[in-house]
Order: sequence, then C-alpha cells, then structure tokens
Amino acid sequence: MSSSASDTPGSEEVAPPLPRLQLRDPLPPVIDTVDDYVNYCARVSLGSGPVALDAERASGYRYSQRAYLVQVRRDGSGTGLVDPIAFDDLTDLDEAIGDAEWILHAATQDLPCLAEIGLRPTALFDTELAGRLLNLPRVGLASLVEHYLGLSLAKEHSAADWSTRPLPEPWLEYAALDVEVLIELRNLIEADLEKSGKREWAAQDFEALLSFTGAPQREERWRRTSGIHRARGRRTLGLVRAIWEARDRIAEQRDTTPGRILPDASILEIAREAPRDASSLRQLSVMRSRGPRRFVQEWLDAVEEGLALEEDELPHSTPHRDGPPPPRAWADKHPEAAARLAAAREAVTRIAEENDLPAENLISPGLVRALAWEPPSTPDVAHVGDALAEAGARPWQVELVATDLAAALQP
Repeated sequence: MSSSASDTPGSEEVAPPLPRLQLRDPLPPVIDTVDDYVNYCARVSLGSGPVALDAERASGYRYSQRAYLVQVRRDGSGTGLVDPIAFDDLTDLDEAIGDAEWILHAATQDLPCLAEIGLRPTALFDTELAGRLLNLPRVGLASLVEHYLGLSLAKEHSAADWSTRPLPEPWLEYAALDVEVLIELRNLIEADLEKSGKREWAAQDFEALLSFTGAPQREERWRRTSGIHRARGRRTLGLVRAIWEARDRIAEQRDTTPGRILPDASILEIAREAPRDASSLRQLSVMRSRGPRRFVQEWLDAVEEGLALEEDELPHSTPHRDGPPPPRAWADKHPEAAARLAAAREAVTRIAEENDLPAENLISPGLVRALAWEPPSTPDVAHVGDALAEAGARPWQVELVATDLAAALQP
C-alpha cells in the first residue's frame, strides 16, 4: 500500500487555501454628487445599529494625510463609498450617524483624517484594539477575518494611490469589503471580550480613543531623515535641517510625499558636499534624477542658509528630550532608576501573562519608564495610582498594576 504525503517522514501537510471573502451586496457606485450624498445620508439615519467606517488615504503619494475615500455601512442602509473630495465636508453624514457607535479597525489611523472632514464619533468599537486585548497573535483586519470567519481577505490595494480618479473597480471592491465585514466581526469579538472578562477594559480603552486627534508631532522632524547618523558635525546637521525644510515646503505646496521630491539619501549627499553653485550641485549623483534637478535653486538656497548659521544656531547631535534618557544609559547615570525599571518591567510582564495581555496594552512602556526614572515622592499605591491616571492610564490598568509597580518603585 502506498503511503500518503502526510505519512512520509519529514513531510508537512499543506492546508488548503481559505475561500476568499466576497461582497454580499452589489458594488455600489461612488457617491460624488449632492443628490446621491443626501440620499445616502437619509438611508444612514434610517438604519439601525452601529456604523462601520473606514477611510483610504494616499500615503506615499501625497503630502497630506487627508481621506480620499470614506466607506460606510449600516444595517438597513447598505454600503456607501463616499468621495470626500467632492464635498466641502461630511457633516451631514455625521449628523445622520448621530450617537450611533462607530466600528473602526485601527481607529488611530483613521480618526484624524475623518475629523478633518467633520466626522467625529460619540462612541466606538475598535476591532484591532479589541484583538490586542484578547491577545490574538495577529490583529490585522485580514487576520481577524481569517480567525473569526475562516475566510481570506486580500489587502493588495491598501497602499494604492487613493487620490486617483476615477478609482478602479477592483479598488472599490476592496474598499467595500473592509466595511462590509466589520459589523459581523465586531459582534464576534465582543462575545470573546465578554467571555474573557475584558469587555469593560475594552470600553474604557474605546472611550479614551474618542478624544484622539493624532499622535503628538515630534519636534525636529528633520531628525527622522534616514541615515542621519552618518552626518558628521553640527554644521552638516544644520545643512541637513535646511535642505529637509526646503524639501518639506516644496512637498506641501505640491501635495506630494517628500521622498518623491528628494530622497533622504540625497539630502545627506548635498549636506556632506555643500555645493556653492549650480555647476557643483549638478555634478552630484543626486542630480542624475529629473525630480531633484527641477529645484536646483531651492537646494542651493538651503545650503547657503545652512552655511550662514552662527555656531549657537547649529543643531546639537543629540536632540532635546522632554522625558527620561534612553534606558541603556541608566545603569551608569542613575543605577537606582535602572533597578526600579528592571523591577517594574518584571512586574508588568508577570501581570500581563497572568491576564493574557500584551504587556504594552496592560500599561504604556513609556509610562513605566517615566515612573521608574522619577517616581512619586511617596511611592505608595495611592500615589502611584494617581500618577498613572494623570498620565492617561485607564482605571482597569491602574487597578491591575498600581500595587505591584508601587512595590517595584520602593527605595
């Protein structure tokens, strides 16, 4: 009798591919006229239950993070694919939704661009965040669809240029699928939250998201230039900053991603060579590309600006930090803080494992570092709990960690 592949030593049985998630309803047309928009808003206001929302941007193609397509779905209303570029704002849609719960996946990605066009939730459910609280191994939308529905969801258009007009039909189908599945996912995930005793934790985390307007902008964004560690000396750093700022102005004016104007590697090349005239600049390898050649004068002006800086105007190699220094330096500079941090991290890891949570969802690592570096003058449970709450920790987090963190922070 012949043996099957799975009986052969060393062989692995390959699972058959999952069936593909398909649209349940016909693909709706893009809503880009006033009449169609008004009609869909009326349908949303007459629908029932929560509202699934998503937004598509053009990251990597445009300077701004504006929404170029907004997908909406509600029971009784169907799916709407709204082109926000066609309207001044979407406040009518916001009024139609009213106080209904929003369902978003990875809410922090979409809330800022939705707020820009007048869409602001009064209640929400974030399927990605809920998946993290359930400690699922993967929490991308496609992974959740696979886990809960046993279906595959292709994400090949997630990085597309959604400012394209007209939008291709395959892209629109992809966009519609993203919201069509969210209501069902939300209900299945909520059932798991209830079973695990984490529904109230999720509710507190979701409540905190309602005031989210975007991650705080780091000062000195130019320091994120790729390869900046190769810039030697404060003068070269000053040139990098001047060229970066010139590129940023051009990119904003043209509404295109800065890397399409001038790659980061080219910023460093110009900064290192510091050409004084157009002829010297054009000899650089960066000028072989047509894009950078269009802005020769802008790059020369930036170099002149950087070279004209006084010594006290030049940036330092180490950026200013509002919080504690990197933990790797603590052992030498502040050994007591290093010991507190080690004890606090050990406590957080243990509590996270006991509650089947990722440590970063139990409590913010940055918050733990701040407490270890500068604990309350009286590091008892009450004062540690107050410090955690003041820094934004939710009540469920404070309840779980305050006692053990207070013990870790004792002198």
